[in-house]
Amino acid sequence: MPELPDLQVYVDALGARLRGATLASVEVRNPFVLRSVEPAPAELTGRRVAGIERLGKRVVLALDGDAFVVIHLMIAGRLYWKAATVSASARSRPAVAPARSAKPRRTGPPLLVIHFDRGDLSLTEAGTKRRASLHLVRGRDALRAFDRGGLEPLTVGAAEFIARLGRENHTLKRALTDPRLFSGIGNSYSDEILHRARLSPLTLTARLAGADALRLHAATVEVMNEWIARLRDEAGDAFPEGVTAFRPEMSVHGRYGKPCPVCGTAVQRIRYADNETNYCPRCQTDGHVLADRALSRLLKDDWPRTIEQLEEGKGSRGIAD
Repeated sequence: MPELPDLQVYVDALGARLRGATLASVEVRNPFVLRSVEPAPAELTGRRVAGIERLGKRVVLALDGDAFVVIHLMIAGRLYWKAATVSASARSRPAVAPARSAKPRRTGPPLLVIHFDRGDLSLTEAGTKRRASLHLVRGRDALRAFDRGGLEPLTVGAAEFIARLGRENHTLKRALTDPRLFSGIGNSYSDEILHRARLSPLTLTARLAGADALRLHAATVEVMNEWIARLRDEAGDAFPEGVTAFRPEMSVHGRYGKPCPVCGTAVQRIRYADNETNYCPRCQTDGHVLADRALSRLLKDDWPRTIEQLEEGKGSRGIAD
């Protein structure tokens, strides 16, 4: 799922292309993607884009007349931009065009295309599950309904960050990724933040020492700002099309079995549902290998509990690819 750094780069790119542009039409190619229609798509024709915003993990296009286009990419949704090559009059289309075939892309054919006088913004989604969504809403009060209440981690100080962290007793991994606590942090960057802070993902917030909490806040700010800068440099003047949760430059996320860039210990993981938590046992858990629910139950006494047992090969049947 695109997280704060990826979404910020989307917002930057869309702002440079769409601020002041006029919306020509909304073409829905898969009706499932359109979740609310107040105002109706036809009402948006001719409205100017006043600004581009990020609301949690949503991209928001603010239009004149107090209307908002709210896009949630979920896990596999991605945005694509195609600049206009012909006049706006030649590109005029009905407000909601009927579905039509499109040349498949690597992430699937567009579910939605929003046409502007300057070009087309497309939403695609990989796979067969349709989770990405478009909401059309009227007024700031309606827009606030999409705000889960999480603090923006780059705009709050350490004291407010720590207070919010301790509001509920959860693991650090869950607390960082809870949109009611913090905005825009997901599975990928929480792994990177916790590695930078040298903290176990399973440490409970109620047991977090003051110095550790300060270090976690500093790591959050550092990691997010570093990746925003990295992704901006990577995109340059082009529209970002390489959005992914797995990047080779990451320290631990998606790097199971590979060496930690700090100490060289093999990165470990905890798998659950569709996600996994990646961590370095030497840097983050005092040399302890955290129990993976499925594998540790399967292997029982053969499950390695320390780096030494891991490196000696104990339990390697269950943890090696």
